Amino acid sequence: MQTYNIHEAKTQLSRLIEAAVKGDSFIIAKAGKPMVKVTAIEAPEASQVKRLGFLRGQVQVPDDFNTLSADQIQHWFEGGK
Repeated sequence: MQTYNIHEAKTQLSRLIEAAVKGDSFIIAKAGKPMVKVTAIEAPEASQVKRLGFLRGQVQVPDDFNTLSADQIQHWFEGGK
């Protein structure tokens, strides 16, 4: 996420707002210290964003997953077609 100082944000406000509307949130800082985060009103809340592991508990991995088709893989790498 890009950070802009107050003066820079004021001079480029229209462009920055257009970018935020398209989903490119940004931070405005004062003397290098982040003060506010600007994001589109319609942007999804952090709790709405899909994260890795969202199917945890809904998918089962077989116990023999690591050895599944081990004979076939060995055949391919050790001289078969």
